[in-house]
Amino acid sequence: MPVENYGVLKGKAIKSKPGSDDSPHYQVLVQDGTETLYRLAINIKSQAHPSEVLYFVSEDFNSEDITKLPKLEEGFTPISKNNPDIALDYVKGKLFDASKMIPLPADEKGPDNDLNDKIQHYIKRAIDEKADLYAFGARWGPEQDKKDKYFGFLPGNGIHDIHMNQGNEGQWKNDNGSWQDGGILIYFDKKDQWIGIFLAFQSQSWCTDENGNATKPVGECDHKHDVN
Repeated sequence: MPVENYGVLKGKAIKSKPGSDDSPHYQVLVQDGTETLYRLAINIKSQAHPSEVLYFVSEDFNSEDITKLPKLEEGFTPISKNNPDIALDYVKGKLFDASKMIPLPADEKGPDNDLNDKIQHYIKRAIDEKADLYAFGARWGPEQDKKDKYFGFLPGNGIHDIHMNQGNEGQWKNDNGSWQDGGILIYFDKKDQWIGIFLAFQSQSWCTDENGNATKPVGECDHKHDVN
């Protein structure tokens, strides 16, 4: 069964919180045009071995690949199954060169050398420049009687699974699907620039069928060669 409540959130990032060993997610507070608040929970560490998450950022993302985003209203837009006009698919959509993805630790001493640092760089810029942010993943909430545990707003509300959602094996196999991958796109209007942030787990296979299930195990599918 594919991830539930897949879609894209359009809004403005207004606050962030780096991840830690106790909470291996980079958290972002986002507000839409109706002042509804959402939290983005962005994985910076994998539960499966190896723990380092694959990361790639495009600083010149071609917005024509996702043609309808600028016309979306702010807020959460559900995406129906197999809708490539809006949805992300790392394998079938060929949005970027998978060979450029690199594994990064969640948090290391020193500057610009881990996922916290990399994501923080772009989120801080998005906050400062009030850029349009598009977060693809699975929505939870609204949870009417439950405050958000990181930013304290009510009702609790947010987006998770902001990473590749196919090629899983074992306990996460039921999350597999096509055209349901997560990621973050940011549009900086002053420079007419699109930034794309893409994440995947090393335990995921890049050789997948039309349903997002692995056709080769990870050890036999090289994401640096088999995707493009």
